[in-house]
Amino acid sequence: MDIDQYCREIEAHLCRRNGGHLVRIAGPAFDVVRGWAQSGIPLKVAFQGMDRYVDRSSAKGMRRRPARVEFCEADVHDAFDAWRRAVGIHRAEIDVAGEGAVQGEDAPEEEAPRARARESLSTHLDRVIIRLTSLRAAKTPDAWDAVLEEFVRALDAMHPAARRARGEARERLLAELEALDARLLERARAVVGAEVLADAARDATAELEPFAARLSPAAYAAAHLRCGNRALRERLRLPILPLE
Repeated sequence: MDIDQYCREIEAHLCRRNGGHLVRIAGPAFDVVRGWAQSGIPLKVAFQGMDRYVDRSSAKGMRRRPARVEFCEADVHDAFDAWRRAVGIHRAEIDVAGEGAVQGEDAPEEEAPRARARESLSTHLDRVIIRLTSLRAAKTPDAWDAVLEEFVRALDAMHPAARRARGEARERLLAELEALDARLLERARAVVGAEVLADAARDATAELEPFAARLSPAAYAAAHLRCGNRALRERLRLPILPLE
């Protein structure tokens, strides 16, 4: 996608979020959006960051005027950072940059993880169980409903231990959630149709297009799988089981 098309998509999304009020992307705003495109920020990720700003400002009663793209910039970059960590882009780029480097030369430093408030594991499980249960309430094929029920039961069984888990016990539960999440995506791939999987794969290819030339074949394949899983999760509205 060229920069002009990218800007039109951003402009259209901002118009929708502003209730139909059109805010033209020109001047400094165009420079901001062009920077997003040149950095390889996928449109879906940019939309997520913009939505985050609009939703937060609306909740605080700040939406007296239409949101401007410049106001969303920090949230878009935060969303992009989270996306890169999730698909392994930053780590892969560092590995490629480090190939052939002489020991002692300066190398790119990995971004420090952002500090996050420690969330209650039992509260997180409650939220995930409610989300999966709500998916079952919709009309779903029997095979997929059975998968969702299986994981609701597995998470529900973890709940008593999660309330009192500390230290190593908590770490074991977190590792168990990671394994459950991978298994859930594996089961989802086995149940959904080939068309859904093909759509997820196309989304992954489009998101990774700006980075394809920078990654080794192995790094690209790993990132493509993660992007495909994210796209599949979005289509099925699946929650993230691990505590982020």
